[in-house]
Amino acid sequence: MQKNEQLVKYNSGKILHDKDGRGKDRPWRKKKLESLKYAEYLKVLEMKKAFKVQDCAETLTFTKNADGKPTLYQCWFCRSRLCPLCNWRRARKNAAQLDMVLREAVKQHPEAQFLFLTLTTKNTENAEALKAELLKLTQVLARKILRLKKFKPFLLGYVRSAEVTVNPDDGSYHQHLHVLLMVKKSYFSPKHYMKQSDWTELWKKKMNLDYTPIVHVQKVKPKATGKEALRSAAAETAKYQTKSKDYLSKDRTDQENVQVVKDLEFALKGTRAIAYAGVLKDIHKSLHLDDPENGDLLHDKPTDEKTTKVVEIMVAQWSYDKKNYIWR
Repeated sequence: MQKNEQLVKYNSGKILHDKDGRGKDRPWRKKKLESLKYAEYLKVLEMKKAFKVQDCAETLTFTKNADGKPTLYQCWFCRSRLCPLCNWRRARKNAAQLDMVLREAVKQHPEAQFLFLTLTTKNTENAEALKAELLKLTQVLARKILRLKKFKPFLLGYVRSAEVTVNPDDGSYHQHLHVLLMVKKSYFSPKHYMKQSDWTELWKKKMNLDYTPIVHVQKVKPKATGKEALRSAAAETAKYQTKSKDYLSKDRTDQENVQVVKDLEFALKGTRAIAYAGVLKDIHKSLHLDDPENGDLLHDKPTDEKTTKVVEIMVAQWSYDKKNYIWR
């Protein structure tokens, strides 16, 4: 920042309204309230990080440049896997990074096509089963399927994410994978093309299942709405590993929510929400993007390295009395 920056009062005492590019308020208040509820559950579970989560993003410091647009400049995030505030920032960052990677991939391989693949297995009933199934899903995909010789002629790369939802009826866990495959045009030739039934049978065989799993595959439209279709597939791939509504459910008791939090904390520990391979991994590295799992959450999208003169510094503080962020 410039030496002549000054700390100024910016709408002091008023509620924070941080607008996004479409003019809508970013959900700072909603996510902070959810994080505080999550922290309460962690306290019940006597987890030490409960107080770190409680303090997450209590103070937001923004800079305002000559263009008049406030930009988040300083904030401390707890980085807990299930923290709604951190999850929101992480998902936005993953989506922004993936969008950059895909744009570059299309430039380098204009003839490439994309497939959006969803792989599922039967719901699991407890934390131990969920953790084991998540590990099996990712290992079978990476080691037993996408390394097959039949994929080598046309598979350029892929990005995959793991998602867990909670069944509202019986509380079981639905684990599944979203995979965005980048393939050569030759994939659609009679020699290489795989129907949905082919994908289903392959997944069933390699997962060693005694039932037919739900598998869905579709081509991302290449023309007309192609850019939006690809962006939509990217957003689906990069979204939350698990949504806060699944462990902060208003339809369950606090005791039931606490159990879900305990299960998810155990099952998701050490897992990767998103992973790149092949050409897409190489491009991610060449763009010097940080690790989506451990990277900076302050910037939820790539930043411009050019420095511009800061004309104002604004600080918003969380108020426990008003249950909102207040400019100070």
